[in-house]
Amino acid sequence: MAVKTSILVFYLILTQGEKVFRWANYATLLVTNLAGLALTLVYIFQCNPVGAGFPSTIPPGAECIDIVTLYLSSPVNIITDLAILFLPMPILTKMRLPRRQKTILVITFGFGFFTIVADVVRIAFLQQAATSRRLGADAVHISDNSSLGFSWYAMRRCLSCGPPSKSTYDNLCCVPTIKPLVARLLPKLLRDIDEASIGRNSLPRPGESPVAERPPSANRRSTSFSSRRRGSTGFIRILDVVACPSTRTIDTDPNTAHIDPPNPRERTFFDFVNMRSPDKMLKLTNKESITPNALITLLFFLCIVQLNAWQSMGLHGAYFGGYAVGPLIIGWAVLTRWGFKSTFIVGLCIYGLGALIFWPSAVLTSFVAFTISNFIVGCGLGVLETAANPFISLCGPSEYAEIRLNVSQGVQAIASVVSPLLAQKVLFKDVRDVPSLVNVQWTYLGIALFDVLLAVAFYYVPVPEASDEDLQELADQRQEANMTKVTGIPIVWLTLALGVSSQFFYVAGQEALSTSLESFVSATRPRSWLTPFDFLTVGHTVFAVGRFLTAFAQLFLKPRWTLLISYIGMIVFSVLSMRTTGSAAVAMSMMIYLFESGAFSTIFALSLRGTGRHTKLAASLLASAISGGVYFPFAQQAARLAHGESFPFVIFVALFSAGAIFPLY
Repeated sequence: MAVKTSILVFYLILTQGEKVFRWANYATLLVTNLAGLALTLVYIFQCNPVGAGFPSTIPPGAECIDIVTLYLSSPVNIITDLAILFLPMPILTKMRLPRRQKTILVITFGFGFFTIVADVVRIAFLQQAATSRRLGADAVHISDNSSLGFSWYAMRRCLSCGPPSKSTYDNLCCVPTIKPLVARLLPKLLRDIDEASIGRNSLPRPGESPVAERPPSANRRSTSFSSRRRGSTGFIRILDVVACPSTRTIDTDPNTAHIDPPNPRERTFFDFVNMRSPDKMLKLTNKESITPNALITLLFFLCIVQLNAWQSMGLHGAYFGGYAVGPLIIGWAVLTRWGFKSTFIVGLCIYGLGALIFWPSAVLTSFVAFTISNFIVGCGLGVLETAANPFISLCGPSEYAEIRLNVSQGVQAIASVVSPLLAQKVLFKDVRDVPSLVNVQWTYLGIALFDVLLAVAFYYVPVPEASDEDLQELADQRQEANMTKVTGIPIVWLTLALGVSSQFFYVAGQEALSTSLESFVSATRPRSWLTPFDFLTVGHTVFAVGRFLTAFAQLFLKPRWTLLISYIGMIVFSVLSMRTTGSAAVAMSMMIYLFESGAFSTIFALSLRGTGRHTKLAASLLASAISGGVYFPFAQQAARLAHGESFPFVIFVALFSAGAIFPLY
């Protein structure tokens, strides 16, 4: 805690003038100290009475907390280490330093990655130590395994992980003082190969205007440590040791940087790639919009890691409950203030945090912790969808918005096929006890690290943006139509309200069907050679194919007609599923998947049209409507228990009929 605090306090100097990173630094500082203080107090007062923690065996009548389990269940170390690793990177890569110096600086700070490796290895050895202690206790038939010293089993962990972690932190703390030493002992190490070493009498290069000779005082070797770089107290500021002056100078001293001011229209990434400011998404052609849309479509595939046990109504409700909170509370605020890129980054970080919280739920075998993990994952995905859906709708010609969104959502549908297969056949295949459940946590750790790395990548990738003024200008192209009123309400807001309600009822019916399909198939075809899970996979596959078919159909039909056809098909085949039996009933339920596939994307894109400067708020409302998946699966379950497997299709008919008001309107 103390060492991390010292690094974060140093970061406060680096983040001067960077408001967002400064607040992120304060948040990391707060979490680090609160978590460290809490663990310290728990370690001190682990036993009741306190003195019971000191003997090698627990005295009779004393109660102690298992510190090993507590350490294994806390992902705070990894979270704060990730923050310490990545917080300075955006600032360091924007520093105006020669390429070689910047490379050395970023690599030096990047050594913090080994601290995360040490965290993971330490936890692995802690698990081995805990397992060895448990097995040792069982082998000698000791009922109270507290008599076995954990330090004996944890010795390998301490010797292996302590020094690398500490040396990495020491390395970071010494960064500010390294440069002057290297400049004195190895000056060539800091000078770029292509850097011009121009002396006072050097001739100008072809095409360059002669450079005026500097005054003698500027040629002193102590240039970088001159009085202009000192504060009022005469001490050298730490930031000046790693940064450089903003004006071009000619000096052979390798401790100073000589680069021209960057073009204000360009943004330099690590001095290797000059990226122009991205074009406005509303003015991109179909061809120009392919690359950014493909990049954002990658986010939809993150649903592949929905490893929830969908048979549990509680987990299902927690996951979709995150959609009720994330879009309106977080997504709207970030999207309105900082734009699409920032919303993607925030959503990925929240998603990664939810994946990490699976760690304590596995170690503690806590259903409550697993429910919280699902809620946070749903919240993160809700934030992502708040930005991703309108991005794809707006990025390119507006007449193809529904087609683009259906194609992108088709990728998400593919993930819905792969995800249950991955969980059922690979990740949760042999989960029958606590140790096997704990092993799954490594999958979630990998997911969390992937999310963080993807968020870092998004920071550097040029993502097209659309300001409120641009969106209003687009809406003004149909100003006369948008100003039309229906029953005294502007048509744009009535359309949005009905679109949000249609989205709510559609998702409610979709999720109620998904949670009930396996039990419906078991009751309808009890002797089928295909398992209920196989039928669920077939349904998800039909759903994925249907989204691409909807996108193709919208090349010829207006989106409102394809949406109306989808709702009619959902209603008709819900009635047929209820009225038929056996294989016919199962086939009718598969047809419901086909017709419901394209509804979400079409509703979203249609509802956004004409909302102008309020488009981002409209997107947040539409994303929050996905929370309809929370409520009606419970109603469907109650109806099934009360009236049999076929009766819940009455609920589906009612939900889809309510949603169909929107295309009729």
